Amino acid sequence: MDKKISIILSTYNEATIIKESINKIFSTIKNVEVVVVDDNSNDGTFEIINSIENKNLKVFSRKSRGLASAFLLGMINTDGDYVGWTDSNMPQLTHHFKEMINKLDSYDIILLSRYIDGGGDKRSKMRILSSKIINLICRLFLGNEIKDYTSSIFLMKRSVLTYGVPIAYGHGEFFIEFLYKIKKNGMKVYEIPYVQPPDVEGSKTASSIIRFFTLGLSYLIRILIIRFRKN
Repeated sequence: MDKKISIILSTYNEATIIKESINKIFSTIKNVEVVVVDDNSNDGTFEIINSIENKNLKVFSRKSRGLASAFLLGMINTDGDYVGWTDSNMPQLTHHFKEMINKLDSYDIILLSRYIDGGGDKRSKMRILSSKIINLICRLFLGNEIKDYTSSIFLMKRSVLTYGVPIAYGHGEFFIEFLYKIKKNGMKVYEIPYVQPPDVEGSKTASSIIRFFTLGLSYLIRILIIRFRKN
């Protein structure tokens, strides 16, 4: 029997693309459920998701916002043998999951990576630069075995959660900490190259210069805490 796959999506104002993203997952991956956590979208995203008739679609709406906590809510509501995450506005990346599923025969978690041969990034110069700097710091402090600590597009065996559970605060920093923890506990990580396309409607992550640098500082602080925490 095919392993059951759970894919988590978090959404905030993705009305123009979310239906395509969800339908792409269902048409591409066998035996899959999609778990969507919507952070109080005000553009009709939640209504569009609810209009999709599929028994394997789970939808949660909440008043709060936050990438890390959205992931945790989604994860605890999954049933799959394999659990993954992808960007809700990038349906063109879904085809990678077939290869990711096959690689889980030999590895514990599969990452899509921009920083190995064949990978790339087509976003704005500022976002590319910030991502490269954060990943350079990650590799310097947390180990060079993983090249892309921040793509956050992954598929893993559910058993990985025995060796590390994401600590759900902050933005994407939670995934850096999760990767470091499971790597320290002997989980086998494999990276597959991908090219990150331009953001569909700009970056919610870096919607202002102040927010951009604030997030960068929070990433740096989290990385240092991860590295030098005793337990």
